[in-house]
Amino acid sequence: MPERILLFIPAYNCEKQLPRVLDQLLDERVAEFVTECIVVNNRSTDGTEDAARRWMAAHPAAPVRLLRNNENYGLGGSHKVAFGYALEHGFDYLVVLHGDDQGDVRDLLGLLDSGAYRTCDCCLGSRFMKGSRITGYSPLRIFGNYGFNWLFTLVARRKITDLGSGLNLYKVSSLKSGYYLKFPDTQYFNDCMILAQCHYRQKIRFFPISWREEDQVSNTKLTSFALSLLRMCGQYAAGPKKFVGREMRAKPVEHYGYQVVASNR
Repeated sequence: MPERILLFIPAYNCEKQLPRVLDQLLDERVAEFVTECIVVNNRSTDGTEDAARRWMAAHPAAPVRLLRNNENYGLGGSHKVAFGYALEHGFDYLVVLHGDDQGDVRDLLGLLDSGAYRTCDCCLGSRFMKGSRITGYSPLRIFGNYGFNWLFTLVARRKITDLGSGLNLYKVSSLKSGYYLKFPDTQYFNDCMILAQCHYRQKIRFFPISWREEDQVSNTKLTSFALSLLRMCGQYAAGPKKFVGREMRAKPVEHYGYQVVASNR
């Protein structure tokens, strides 16, 4: 029985970028491995949802579903929606590709063609390892990323080359326990995921990717972000088991609900 792979595109206020991301599905090499694609609209305030609908109408053969979160759950909350969807619908693997058009899902094709992904619990895209290509990053941001990769490597005792690029692949069976549900619903979700995966001794593989910043909009405040990462590392180092088990959400959510608002399936 062929593997079922779900492509998950989290989308928030990326009206201009989302159609370009969806265009990647038109590549025959990508279409060959994608069973279904879900665009998870996190209550965008621009025309993101309309842009998705127009693209789907123009490409009715593309296996795309548009989901709308019941509330603005944040980036981490959208991941939880997608993880739950993948578990509920019997997918074997889930690929994350951010809707802001920074990454290219075709960077995964080497792992998929070789079958190397089958030996891992997750394959994480890395902007900062040999073979990767990044465009539009300032030297300060590059230096900062290398510094935090080193710090996370130190506390996790596993080599970490990226804390969250937005192009990742997860084995769905590794998500069944729901260990991630108490993690922040913010941009810190991926950082907590990496620490938890190290704690639970999951098999992680980093792979080089291409990454660019052109017309993307980032609301991340670098100073507060850096301080939060430092605090996270300190808490994990003080007690990994306690860290991964505690409630980290500012507003706990009982159920990450959504509506299917359009579907080509």
